[in-house]
Amino acid sequence: MQIAIVLYDRFTALDAVGPYETLGRLPDAETVFVAEETGPVRADTGDLALVADRTLAEVPAPGIVVVPGGPGQTPQMANTALLDWLRAADATSTWTTSVCTGSLLLAAAGLLTGRRATSHWLALDHLAHYGARPTGERVVTDGKYVTAAGVSAGIDMGLTLLGRIAGDDHARAVQLLTEYDPQPPYDAGSPDKAPAHLVAEFRGQGRFTLTQARSR
Repeated sequence: MQIAIVLYDRFTALDAVGPYETLGRLPDAETVFVAEETGPVRADTGDLALVADRTLAEVPAPGIVVVPGGPGQTPQMANTALLDWLRAADATSTWTTSVCTGSLLLAAAGLLTGRRATSHWLALDHLAHYGARPTGERVVTDGKYVTAAGVSAGIDMGLTLLGRIAGDDHARAVQLLTEYDPQPPYDAGSPDKAPAHLVAEFRGQGRFTLTQARSR
């Protein structure tokens, strides 16, 4: 099965790499990074790039589509080339997935209308503007559409889908070998748990503040 991970300028690196390291370990899978043009594509930090091996046109019918999010998602909402490709790829895909604000791109392409979906907590409410049904769950499956919440949730999405396709034991083996056993030093990974002043600060700054937070 071919797995196409979409890249665009100022995507968030872990949104793409999390599924690559988990879902990409599907037996007999070919994972390709795709973009409008081949070559390096800069992540939102500016100092890291992933290389697009193929153009969108060269990968017309992947079995699995993975759309990451990030600050660069906003200008892509009006990118006809990308939205048209998402619609065409979705017509034949077995699974269409997203991480973080990548779900807004799926929604803008009309693929999540009437479906339950999630996104980064700062962007979750915007899904409804495109006809989706927002939910704050970490990973949401609705038919063949699998959406993940913010950034690190892409690892969970990858493992979830890996289990659906290759079986629970294979997914458990990947989790074990990647030693994915979260024990964070702080219990502040969601707006329901984080200190209220931080939640208010980031809500006040706008939707996409990960880059600024990282630079502190």
